[in-house]
Amino acid sequence: MEVGSCCGKADGERPASVSDLQEEGKNAINSPMSPALADVHPEDTQLEENEERTMIDPTSKEDPKFKELVKVLLDWINDVLVEERIIVKQLEEDLYDGQVLQKLLEKLAGCKLNVAEVTQSEIGQKQKLQTVLEAVHDLLRPRGWALRWSVDSIHGKNLVAILHLLVSLAMHFRAPIRLPEHVTVQVVVVRKREGLLHSSHISEELTTTTEMMMGRFERDAFDTLFDHAPDKLSVVKKSLITFVNKHLNKLNLEVTELETQFADGVYLVLLMGLLEDYFVPLHNFYLTPESFDQKVHNVSFAFELMLDGGLKKPKARPEDVVNLDLKSTLRVLYNLFTKYKNME
Repeated sequence: MEVGSCCGKADGERPASVSDLQEEGKNAINSPMSPALADVHPEDTQLEENEERTMIDPTSKEDPKFKELVKVLLDWINDVLVEERIIVKQLEEDLYDGQVLQKLLEKLAGCKLNVAEVTQSEIGQKQKLQTVLEAVHDLLRPRGWALRWSVDSIHGKNLVAILHLLVSLAMHFRAPIRLPEHVTVQVVVVRKREGLLHSSHISEELTTTTEMMMGRFERDAFDTLFDHAPDKLSVVKKSLITFVNKHLNKLNLEVTELETQFADGVYLVLLMGLLEDYFVPLHNFYLTPESFDQKVHNVSFAFELMLDGGLKKPKARPEDVVNLDLKSTLRVLYNLFTKYKNME
C-alpha cells in the first residue's frame, strides 16, 4: 500500500490543515470493511451537514459481469447514435449533461424534444436533463418501472443511476442486445452528521433476469415446467418436435434439437409458410444468416408472419430466441402448436 509523503511527519506537531481534513475524510470512506477507494476526489469529502454521496466500491467495478454490462450499454448507445457521429467513451462523463441522452431518446422514440441544442451552464444542463427525463418517465411509467434516478443523480455523474436509466431504456425499446443477468454492485454511501463522515455499504441490483426486466411478471406454464416439472419438459419438447417435423418434412427438413435449430429464424419462417400454405419469397429473409443481426431479422420476420396469421404477439424477444433461450423458443413454438395442431 502506498503511503502519502505527509505521513512521515508527526500529525500532532502542527494544526490541522485543509489537506488533513481531506485525508480524514478519505479515511472515513476507506473503512476497514472496504478496499481503499482509489478514485475518491477531495471534493467528495467536503460535504455539507446531512449531505450524502454515493460511489461504487472499486471491487464491484472490477467484476466481469459489471464490466460486461457497461460495455454492452456503451456499444448499444454508439450503435444507435452512429449516424449522429457521436461516440460515447465513458457513461458518467458523456451522459451527465443531457446532450447525449437527448439524442439517444430522440433516436429511439422517433421524436424531437423541445430543448436548447447546446448549453454550458449548470442550470441550462439541468433544465435540459429535466425535459429529457420527463419524456423518459412518460414512456416508462405506464410499464410500472421503478425510476431509480433523478436529475441531480444523473447530473452528479452517479454511475449507478445512469446504469439504471440505460437498462430501463434498453428494455423498453427492446434493444437488440443481451444484458448480463443478476448484476449487483456494492455501493458506498458517505453521509456527514454532526461534522463527521460516516460510511455504509449497500447492495444495488442493476439487472435481474431478462424476463423480469421486460416486465413479464406473470408466470405461465413454461415457468412452472422449468421450475417444478423438468421431467414433463421432455414430454412437451417431444410433442413440439413431432408437430414441427410433421410440416417441415414436406421440405425434407428435420428438427432434432429445439434449442439450436430455430435460433437463426430460418425454420421458423419456413414453418409459418407451411402452416399458412404460402411460399415465402427468399428476398424477405436470410436463408443462410451469418450475423446476429441477420438472425434477429429472420426471427422478427417470422413473428410478423405469426401476427399476420392471427396469432398473438409472441411472449418472447427475437434476441432471446437467437441467444438459444430455450424457454423463449418453446413459448413461440407452443403458440403455433395450440393453433395448428389439428391441421392435416
